[in-house]
Parts: sequence; C-alpha cells; structure tokens
Amino acid sequence: MKLSKAKHKDTEECYMSNGLRIGVYPGSFDPLTNGHLDIIHRASKLFDKLIVAVLHNDSKQAVFSMEERVELIKKCTGDIENVEVDMFSGLLVNYVKKKQAVAIVKGLRAVSDYEYELQMAMLNKHIDKNVETIFLMADIQNSFLSSSIVKELAKNGGNISGLVPEQIIDDINLTLRKKL
Repeated sequence: MKLSKAKHKDTEECYMSNGLRIGVYPGSFDPLTNGHLDIIHRASKLFDKLIVAVLHNDSKQAVFSMEERVELIKKCTGDIENVEVDMFSGLLVNYVKKKQAVAIVKGLRAVSDYEYELQMAMLNKHIDKNVETIFLMADIQNSFLSSSIVKELAKNGGNISGLVPEQIIDDINLTLRKKL
C-alpha cells in the first residue's frame, strides 16, 4: 500500500490511507479496563478506522501475553465496525507511519498523565512532524482506573466488576490466579 499525504487548508500534510482517516490508540492494555474501552468507543467516532495497538514494552512486566491482550480487546470491541486490534513493538511513530494513520489517541486520567503524554507527543512530533496526538479525557467514573489497580484487586480476590468489561472478567480472574 502506498503512503499518501493529504494537504490541508493551512498547507500542513498528514498521512492518510486511501482517503481514510486512521487513528492509533496504543497501550499495554494489561488488561483492558472500562477506561480503555470508553476511550476506544469515543475515539472510534472520530476516525474512519481506529487501530487499538497493543504495545510490547520491555520496561513493563506484562501478566497477559500480547496475544492474550489482543484477544481480550477483540472480545470487547467486536461490535465496533471500524475498530481493528493489532500489536507492535518499536517506535510508535514508525508504527503510525506504517499504518498511514493521521493521529495517535491518548487517554488522560490526571495531570500526571498529561505531563508524561505531552512529553511523548512532543517527542513524536520532533521525530515526525506529520504525527499528531489527540488527548481524550477519561470519563470521571474511570479517572482513578488503571490496569495495575485491576491486577492488584483481582490478585487479592477483590471484585473487579464495573472496572473491566463484563465479558472478560472470568478471563482476567483465571489468568491472574494462574500467573500470580
């Protein structure tokens, strides 16, 4: 597939794939939470196609394999027609360019998230001026939620209902009991 560029009225260029506006929502998703799913639903309305990209991160010790995380996300997003689930490693900017996406989508829960994600957005822009980052604020009910909290709660026998999509609660509990 050939990479094409679209001109905007301000003469900036962005990557596009056959005229489709593609967004990439990257993350470790270890495991997927209701906060992640909310961002996926909202971001899917902004793009012709949204790629949920499970990232291999050497600096984090994942409980779920990349393949397990992809399957969990697919289980929860199968009803959203324009969502594709994929995995990658390496530089996000290179992945975005390869997928011919116009933007990276990032969910923000707190000011601390913003500070880190702003640095990453600026670095990505430095590496490739055509890569934009869009920040979506977490819904207030998910503003405290993280995969780490879910794992800790589930590992200690806590109830994770309301924190993760219902269809993957059993998968999460079973996997965590086996691995932790």
